[in-house]
Amino acid sequence: MSTASRSPLPLVTSLVICVLVLGASLAGLLIPEIYARETANWVTQARGQDLGNLVAVVFLLVSAVLRFRGSAIAGRVWLGTLLYLVYAYVVYAMAVHFNRLFLVYVAVLGLSAYAAMLTIGRLRSESVAVRPGAPRRVAALTLLVTGVLFALLWLTEIVPAMVSGVPPRSLTDAGLVANPIHVLDLALVLPAFVATGVAALRGRRAGLFWGAPWLTFSVLMGASIVCAMGLAAASGTPDTVPPLVLVSLVTVASGLALWFSLDTRASRGGREPHGPSVAAS
Repeated sequence: MSTASRSPLPLVTSLVICVLVLGASLAGLLIPEIYARETANWVTQARGQDLGNLVAVVFLLVSAVLRFRGSAIAGRVWLGTLLYLVYAYVVYAMAVHFNRLFLVYVAVLGLSAYAAMLTIGRLRSESVAVRPGAPRRVAALTLLVTGVLFALLWLTEIVPAMVSGVPPRSLTDAGLVANPIHVLDLALVLPAFVATGVAALRGRRAGLFWGAPWLTFSVLMGASIVCAMGLAAASGTPDTVPPLVLVSLVTVASGLALWFSLDTRASRGGREPHGPSVAAS
């Protein structure tokens, strides 16, 4: 086990993040004042995200503890959870009206971003074997297909709106100037999904490293979207069942791809081996 992975700082940072996220999510779910200035549509999405964040708290806490004990696989899951929190709290900090939780949003965003950036190098040096053959291909194709699918979904909404000059209905329903989800997905997340999927199919080390974090991100983001759609369906919003089923399938596929692609027998901290399951082509 690497002594570096025994550093208590990631674990302590994770505990602080968990406390902040738990408090902010429960406040969003239980205190009407928090989203009092948002449209009904955006409130539903925010509360769905709050529910998804409760799942992320469990992921972050468990993966941080297991990583502290020497699990390199847990380190990849931990990184993916941090990426999810960075994404989520960019949205909270910049697309929710100013409220009493603003500095909490900023704190979670900053702590998650710095925790991820400061440990990526160390995580890349730790051994995690990605199973070759079908498990690796399924994981790579799951990311690739998810990235392309959601990019096409957003573009079929955005491009006609740009041509007509009429803002997308989803934008007006949410009461936003621009949709931060479209921005983050099209500029950063979906290209990362596609690039990681392609690199993993080719056996590139970067693709093999980033597969688990982005699949973890996909599971958590999918869970939050499913929660939001479930709340929308419960409130009587029409046409929510087909997208709810689609996102649920993507979420389950991401979780299964993550689980079956990683070899738990080679998950202890240490220098990354150069065998065929992890080496670059």
